[in-house]
Amino acid sequence: MTRHHRVHRPFSLALLLVAVTALAVPARPANAATYPYQDPTLPVATRVADLLARMTLDEKIGQMTQAERGSVTAADLTTYRLGSILSSGGSAPSPNTATSWADMYDGFQRGALATPLAIPMIYGVDAVHGHNNVVAATIFPHNIGLGATRDPALVQQIGQAVAEEVSGTGVDWDFAPCLCVARDDRWGRTYESFGETPDLPSNMTTLITGLQGPSLGGPTSVLATAKHYLGDGGTAGGDDQGDTQLTEAELRTVHLPPFQAAVQRGVGSVMISYSSWNGVKTHGNRYLITTVLKGELGFTGFVVSDWNGIDQIDGAAGFTAAEVTAAVNAGIDMVMVPAAWKTFISTLRAEVQNGHVPLSRIDDANRRILTKKFELGLFERPYTDRSWTPTVGSVSHRALARQAVRESQVLLKNTGSVLPLARADNKIFVAGRNADNIGNQSGGWTISWQGSSGNITPGTTILQGIRAAVGPTTTVTYNQRGTGIDGSYRAAIAVVGETPYAEGQGDRTGSMSLDREDLRTIATLRNAGVPVIVVLVSGRPMDIATELPRWDALLASWLPGTEGAGVADVLFGAAPTGKLPMTWMNSVSQQPINAGDGQVPLFAQGYGLTY
Repeated sequence: MTRHHRVHRPFSLALLLVAVTALAVPARPANAATYPYQDPTLPVATRVADLLARMTLDEKIGQMTQAERGSVTAADLTTYRLGSILSSGGSAPSPNTATSWADMYDGFQRGALATPLAIPMIYGVDAVHGHNNVVAATIFPHNIGLGATRDPALVQQIGQAVAEEVSGTGVDWDFAPCLCVARDDRWGRTYESFGETPDLPSNMTTLITGLQGPSLGGPTSVLATAKHYLGDGGTAGGDDQGDTQLTEAELRTVHLPPFQAAVQRGVGSVMISYSSWNGVKTHGNRYLITTVLKGELGFTGFVVSDWNGIDQIDGAAGFTAAEVTAAVNAGIDMVMVPAAWKTFISTLRAEVQNGHVPLSRIDDANRRILTKKFELGLFERPYTDRSWTPTVGSVSHRALARQAVRESQVLLKNTGSVLPLARADNKIFVAGRNADNIGNQSGGWTISWQGSSGNITPGTTILQGIRAAVGPTTTVTYNQRGTGIDGSYRAAIAVVGETPYAEGQGDRTGSMSLDREDLRTIATLRNAGVPVIVVLVSGRPMDIATELPRWDALLASWLPGTEGAGVADVLFGAAPTGKLPMTWMNSVSQQPINAGDGQVPLFAQGYGLTY
């Protein structure tokens, strides 16, 4: 960490020169503009062509290599000319603060700039609902909740807020938005989808504009990533990384439109899906990546693999030379090889030298990557702009997140207008394991990859939001299991549902019902004879049709993030405006169930009551 001290004692010119020289290493190449590529007044294409002509094969392969921060040092960036670093879910500096992130980023960047050509690295993170790896960042609702808002302008504002928080930590590349069209709610990434029909993810590509700005190179421009290309939400059985068994016409009708919308918005990168299309791994599918994405859709950014995604092309563990060649020749420009990046570099070098990968393909990949680095202004401004660091978890961003939570609530049942609740002269009992739990209400991809229960990051729980919403004449009693309720309460609120999970571990092959603990809690409240309002915190529709008749009201809250007061806003009078982004099943036996498939749902896509 650089600390600046005021020096009051005499300071010799010689010492001053030493100090200034130390601060200036490595030299900022843009200041000197020795070569045309270092001249910001020249067109980007001119700068790219000049730089590319000066690069060795090793420098070009380095640009195509992305390593995980835990498997690399700043010196490695210098030695191996690495083009990119990433933080996987939960991979953070210690202490996990915005300033620590900025210091870490700048340290890696110094390593990149110490190379002969001083090409800056680009650092990627999964900031998928806020800068969610960073403690105290604003955690927004997951995409399923944003899809329920039907508010593309709000989503663009969220993109801008996330870009500010990401920029305040130095990071310049976000692996978001997920533009999957989730067709089977058993899939563990359903909450990463804005909706089950292509119109919703397509409309919400406004997030890209929010992240990148009107054009790349703004003060908080962060490169966005459309993922996962293509068909990850359409796998058979909702099996994560599974097989999407569709005709090309179906694939184009359902899964391609959001990516077309993203390309039209100028998205800077596209991440390839782990899944297969009719038995062929997408990471090796030249038709989908080069012919369709780059050719037909006209995508001019760069394509990145998913985490060790090239390993899966042949189905055996560990990547082979054949897999490296297949992936790069298919059109993947940057390869995410978290730990085995040295092996990747030597393998790709050998595959170029033996003629299996043409140098023209290497040059094309570099041209795409370098173009984005120049457009982002990384050559002129390679280090963290610390003026944005205080925006991480700021009051204004939390207010925006609360608005998003409020707009994402979907009221599914409201017998006898039990909602909204009165703020004054009321007596309310609150129960359920998701009532007072930031981790549960935030879901997966929060501080750690799979997420976790408990007080994992600052925020407002739903219970805290309820307590803050009521006046001094209202009593709010909380017991997680409902113990202590009696007939004197005017209403009971059960905040129940899922606990955190992410890809893989989130897949549900059997029951999608509430578990015994949740059902017992609701039964305890019901037995007191008071109206029961169920607030369902979940990453997908759940199998509740048999329980619903015994509930007076049902509010789908999705995974709201850190601003639980937005849920309370709706409970106490803000008119709910959210509409279902997914079809709600009558039972798990209906999965997959989607709009227009002829099945009778419990609630149709687009359903949502108001006051």
